[in-house]
Amino acid sequence: MLILTLVLAGVGFGLLVAAITTGSVLWAWGCIGICVIGAIVLLVGALSGRRRLPADEYDDIA
Repeated sequence: MLILTLVLAGVGFGLLVAAITTGSVLWAWGCIGICVIGAIVLLVGALSGRRRLPADEYDDIA
């Protein structure tokens, strides 16, 4: 999930640069959309990682 978030951040940055250089609002909205998707992916990854027990703790349970 972290790799996907980093890729989305890179794409968002590329769209931001395109929006600034061309002056197009469409590229800026694309950047915002990609950044929102990246934030959601990061949040889902963080919350799902918090629920899982580390491998060391499985030994203590059994």
